[in-house]
Amino acid sequence: MSTLTSRHQRTRTLALTAGMVLGMAASVLAPQLAHARVTSASKQTLSNNFTPPPEASAEQLQAAERVLTGRYACEFGKSVSVDRSERHAGYFDLKLDRQAWVMKPVVSSTGAVRLEDVKGNALLIQILTKSMVMDRKAGRRLVDGCVHDVQRAAEADLRNSPRPSLFGPAGN
Repeated sequence: MSTLTSRHQRTRTLALTAGMVLGMAASVLAPQLAHARVTSASKQTLSNNFTPPPEASAEQLQAAERVLTGRYACEFGKSVSVDRSERHAGYFDLKLDRQAWVMKPVVSSTGAVRLEDVKGNALLIQILTKSMVMDRKAGRRLVDGCVHDVQRAAEADLRNSPRPSLFGPAGN
């Protein structure tokens, strides 16, 4: 009778151990499998719902001439890439880390160059000596201190020959 009891206990222990191992494996694999189904379904939905941006206006094309294209070196070792869109004339592709946006140049009364995401999520502001990328919905900067080679040269030029102050000489 003791051999039957010990065999029963071993079988029960083995069954519990196998159940625990299968449960742990399922808890690790199930989210990944569910994510794979959701991702492929969401990509298909995104491609079906994508509408190309409207054709660029003359004002937009004029603003596009002032956009600095290429790589910008940003703070904390990050970088931003701004390239003319191959698919949409007068638009730009902005890339930051794994994020990418289709950007529309917008005329600004301040002289700053503005690139606005066509979906209203991101905004790139380019001034004489630096640029920044903002998350418009969250109201925060995604990255700041981005400098293109042209901006770096402008900053060096300002350092070498500063412009006179609008408020008169310093020290008065």
